[in-house]
Amino acid sequence: MEGLEIKEKKLYEVLYNKDFRIDSSFYTKEPKKNPNLIYAKIGEYLNSSQYGISIEMNTDSVGYPIYRMNEIHDMLCDLDADKYADITQADFNKFALKDGDVLFNRTNSFEWVGRTGVYYQNDDIQRTFASYLVRLNPKDGILSEYLCAYLSCKYGEWDVKRRARQSINQTNVNPEEVKEIEIPLLDINLQQKVRDCFTQANSLRILSQKAYSDAELILHNELGTNAIAVADVNVSQKRFSDFVDSGRLDAEYYQPKYDEIIDQISQSPYGHDKIGNLYIFRDKNFLPDDNARYKYIELSDIGVNGEISGCSYEYGANLPSRARHIVHTGDIIISSIEGSLQSCAIITEEYDGALCSTGFYVLSPRKINSETSLVLFKSPAIQALLKRACTGTILTAINKAEFTTISLPIINIDTQNKIANIVQQSTTLRKESHRLLNLAKTAVETTIEKGENVAMKLLNIE
Repeated sequence: MEGLEIKEKKLYEVLYNKDFRIDSSFYTKEPKKNPNLIYAKIGEYLNSSQYGISIEMNTDSVGYPIYRMNEIHDMLCDLDADKYADITQADFNKFALKDGDVLFNRTNSFEWVGRTGVYYQNDDIQRTFASYLVRLNPKDGILSEYLCAYLSCKYGEWDVKRRARQSINQTNVNPEEVKEIEIPLLDINLQQKVRDCFTQANSLRILSQKAYSDAELILHNELGTNAIAVADVNVSQKRFSDFVDSGRLDAEYYQPKYDEIIDQISQSPYGHDKIGNLYIFRDKNFLPDDNARYKYIELSDIGVNGEISGCSYEYGANLPSRARHIVHTGDIIISSIEGSLQSCAIITEEYDGALCSTGFYVLSPRKINSETSLVLFKSPAIQALLKRACTGTILTAINKAEFTTISLPIINIDTQNKIANIVQQSTTLRKESHRLLNLAKTAVETTIEKGENVAMKLLNIE
């Protein structure tokens, strides 16, 4: 029996479990508890829990913005959502997000199931949430931010994952089991300190986004692309030779809006060139060492402003087969998948030597600096050209041959430097936001390991 994980349990404990769990790992991998803290089940401190709405989504801005599982990063819901839900007023009233809601991701890969974020109402836009998210509303005694931090810390996260049900393609967590998780009832002053970290981080990311928007404006003014790709004309006449040259017969490919964008790029005062000439492609496959540990970046790790919000750490033997591209500081990664073309990011020093999914193109700049490249690739005009070039049926994507032939405008070096400075300011603000959120999570872990006084001192020092 030496080396085996064994735990003896009473029959009533198994029968009492809401999901009648009899799998051994559920009982042998219980999370650490501090005997000096009082614990209670999360369900006892919830006013309500609610599944999101199940409905078809659109990207045409019809209806209400709807949050999905990939729009939660760093324990916060993103500042906005990419898709919309065209629902009735009655349905919206039922599923409207409110300030301080906690959204819990109940279904995803094993790695990402349980991702949790606080929603802040930072503007007047009304939003809703999708069915694979669950809304948790805590009662007095547990603050939303503390609940989120606990479920995101290593102890809460593991308690979620040991309750997860894994299948071939996805992992699910029953929200009723989440209610059974025991959470330490911390002093309200400590919880308030955790909340302060969240609210400051939220303010910083708003400033970060504003700085990034300023960089976008500089680029658009330089190129005159603000009004491009909005023409509501859906008829175009083309010669047969155009079809022969492109090999495309789909009508969308020939929409006049694309001609407008291409004409505007061709008139750039500093010239234009193909992506294949402007960047070095780092597309050589890297074979990980089974026994080495790597940082791995995938599509869901990319934030709205081109920041990498996190990554997974895995041994080579456990990495997915798509983890085959190695990245270095200053590289740009661009998603090749149609539904995620906005997922572009700059590789910072902390991710130098990391691996990324083969769903990204990895580019090293030659003529356009990294920051300007990021803003350019995420601009509506270039996003439209990328989307236009996508092909396929089950998984629509842009292939390398199409990608390399897209032309980009050459940007004046002074403008590039301005954009770089502003994007770097945005990145600095975002990093400080991340630091504060990480501090909140560390404080919760410290409380469990060393007690509330040590955690309070940690937060007070910061």
